[in-house]
Amino acid sequence: MLAILRNRSFRHLFIAQVVALLGTGLSTVALGLLAFDLSGERASMVLGTVFALKMVAYVGIAPIAGAFASQVPRRRMLVALDCVRALVACCLPFVDAAWEIFALIFIMQAASAAFTPTFQATLPDILPDEKDYTRGLSLSRLAYDLENLITPSLAAVVLLFASYHALFLGTALGFIGSGLLILTVILPTPVADEARRSVYERTTRGIRFYLATPRLRGLLALNLVVAAGASMVLVNTVVLVQSTLGLDEVHVAYALGSYGAGSMVTALSLPRLLERYKDRSVMMAGAALMVLIVLALIAIDKIGAFSWLALLICWLVLGCGYSAVLTPSGRLLQRSSHQADRPAIYAAQFALSHACWLLCYPLSGYLQTAFGMQVTLIVLAALGIIGLVLAFRYWPAGGRQDLYHVHGDLPKDHPHLKDSKSDVRKGHSHVYIIDDTHTTWPRD
Repeated sequence: MLAILRNRSFRHLFIAQVVALLGTGLSTVALGLLAFDLSGERASMVLGTVFALKMVAYVGIAPIAGAFASQVPRRRMLVALDCVRALVACCLPFVDAAWEIFALIFIMQAASAAFTPTFQATLPDILPDEKDYTRGLSLSRLAYDLENLITPSLAAVVLLFASYHALFLGTALGFIGSGLLILTVILPTPVADEARRSVYERTTRGIRFYLATPRLRGLLALNLVVAAGASMVLVNTVVLVQSTLGLDEVHVAYALGSYGAGSMVTALSLPRLLERYKDRSVMMAGAALMVLIVLALIAIDKIGAFSWLALLICWLVLGCGYSAVLTPSGRLLQRSSHQADRPAIYAAQFALSHACWLLCYPLSGYLQTAFGMQVTLIVLAALGIIGLVLAFRYWPAGGRQDLYHVHGDLPKDHPHLKDSKSDVRKGHSHVYIIDDTHTTWPRD
C-alpha cells in the first residue's frame, strides 16, 4: 500500500493532510476541555452546539464551493483556505465565552467545508487507476485514524507541561504546514464546464446527481448510521470520562485514541478486504457493527456495568465500524461521476453526509445533558437502525454497472448516440452514470 507514496503529488498531498489533521485533532481535544472549563457538566450541550455549527457550515458552504471548484486554480484555493483556518486557530486561546467559540468555529469550519471536498476530488485525478486510488483512499483514511490515535497521545504529553490553550497553537501550525506542502505540488487543471449555468444550477447540480443514484442514496443512509454512533463518541466522551467515571482530562485523550485505533486497524485491512468482498458488503457490515455496539452499550449501562474498560472496548469497535463504512465511500463517488462533475459530487457527499451529523451532534449533546446516557443511547440506536434499513432498501445487492436504457428524448445525431453506435429507438447499454444526458436511473 505504501508504494503509492512514490507518486510525488500524492505523497505531498498526503503529508499535507496528515499535518493538517494533527492540528485539527489537537483542537478537538482542546475544545472539549475548553467547553468543560467554561460550562462544567453542561459541556456536552456546548460541544453539541459547536459541532452543530460546524455541520451548518459544512451543509451550507460545501455545495457552493463544489459549484465553483472547477472555476478557480485548486492550489491557490486550498492554500488560502489553510491560511484562514490557521488565523482562526490563533484566536481560540483567547476565548472566554461560549458565543466566541461558536463564532470562531463557524468561520474555521466554513473554510474546511470548502477545503475538504476540493481536496478529496483532486485525489482520483492524480490517481486514475482504481487500485492506486483504493490504496490512496486507505492511506487517506489512515491519516484520519492517525489523527484520532496520535493527537490524543500528543495532547496528553502537552497537557503534562502546559495548559490546553497550547493545543490551539499546534492547530495553527498544522494548517500552516499543510498550506506550505500544497504549494510544492502542481495540481490538475480543473476541467472547464463548457455549459453556461446559473449559480443555482451549479450549486444544486451535485446534490441532484447524487440523489438520483441508488448506491449513493444508500451511502447517505449509511452516513446516518455513522453519525448516530460516532456522535456519542465525539460529543459525550469528555462528560462520560470526567463526570460519569470521575477520571482526569488525560483519560479523555486516551478514550479518543482507542476510537482512532479501531478505525486505523480497519483502514489498514481494507485494501485486501476490498479485493475479496464488494464495497457494499464491507460497508453494510461496518454499519451493522456500529449499531450492535450502541445496543450493547444500552445493556451494559442498564445492568450497571459501565466502566473505563467497557468504554475503551466499545470506542475501539465503533472506530472499526466507522472506518469500514467511510473508507470505501470514495470509490462509490468515483464510479458515480465523470471527471468534470467530480468536485460537485464530492461536495454533495460532504454536505449531505454532514446533514446527518447536524441532526446527531446536537441531539446527542442535548439528550446526554437532559436525560443521561441511557436515553441518549436508545435514541441514537434507533437512528442507526433506521439508517441501516434505508441503506438496504436504496442500495440493492448485485446491482450492475452496465444498464440498458433508451434515449427517447435525444435526436438521432446526438454525439452520445453516435459514439455508442446506438439506435435511438432500440436503446443501448453502458456503464451508467447520472449526468446531463442520463438524468434518471433506469428501472429494472
